[in-house]
Amino acid sequence: MNLTFYMKRTHLAAILILGLGIVFLVFASNDFSTFASFESAQKSGKRVKIAGQLSLSDPILYDPEKDPNFFSFFMVDEKGNKRKVVINEPKRRDFERSEQIVVTGKMNDKNEFEATEMLLKCPSKYKEEELALRKQAAAM
Repeated sequence: MNLTFYMKRTHLAAILILGLGIVFLVFASNDFSTFASFESAQKSGKRVKIAGQLSLSDPILYDPEKDPNFFSFFMVDEKGNKRKVVINEPKRRDFERSEQIVVTGKMNDKNEFEATEMLLKCPSKYKEEELALRKQAAAM
C-alpha cells in the first residue's frame, strides 16, 4: 500500500511538470511571431516583428534632456514601405550605423509603429578587416 501511494505521488508530480511545460510553451509561443511588413501590421492590428533599415533621409528624434525614454525614427521595411517608429527607450549607441533593425510592436491609430522591443544588427568589425585584406591582396 505504501508503494502505491508513492507511485501516485510521482505520477501526480510528472503530470504537474508536464502541465507547467505546456503552459510555458503557450506563453513563449507568443514571442515566436513571424516577420511582417508595415502594411500587414496595419491590417492585422496585432503585435508583430518587422525587419528593415533606417531611413537616413528622415529625422531621428531623441532629446535626452526633454525625455530620455522617447526615441523615434523612420524605418523602411523589406517591402519598401516607410513608417515612423516610436519606442520608449533611450537611443542606442551607433544606432545610425546599424545594418538592419528588427522592431516588435504594433501600429497605432496615427499610422506609427509603436515598438516595445528593438534589435540592431550592427556592421561587423571583421567585415571591415576582410575588405581591407582583399584590397591589400588585390594591390599585390
